[in-house]
Amino acid sequence: MNAYAPISTIMETDLVTVNPEETLLAVKKVFEQHSFHHLPVVRFKKIVGIISKSDFQHFTGGLNHASEQEIAQLLANKKAEDIMTKGLGKLEPDDRINVALEIFSKNWFHALPVVKNDELIGIVTTQDVIKAIINEKPREPHMVYENLD
Repeated sequence: MNAYAPISTIMETDLVTVNPEETLLAVKKVFEQHSFHHLPVVRFKKIVGIISKSDFQHFTGGLNHASEQEIAQLLANKKAEDIMTKGLGKLEPDDRINVALEIFSKNWFHALPVVKNDELIGIVTTQDVIKAIINEKPREPHMVYENLD
């Protein structure tokens, strides 16, 4: 992986999003239907927040003593904007991967929205970086498997 390549080379562009007024019941369904851990919250293509699966689980973890009906009612009455993280780091598609690495290393962020002209066009996560490193082909493959004894 070239850490100086544009973030656009590793970002995810096939996004599922919710709007801020969406109920937490809808957010729950999205997390149940998909394996990702970060759900962008957008208003007219502009990112206004993000909900991590951990944020959602933390919110619902406080409902341990509630019945399923009570939980469903609460999730139907609460909105995405009630639990979304608003103070977001953002990248542009031409920003370098090393910029994302620096942000990840200095913050608790595990996902960064990628915006162009103030519109959400992608997202990059720590997992995207890890996958890029794992999929990297060595310049000299024989060196990888060379016996070091």
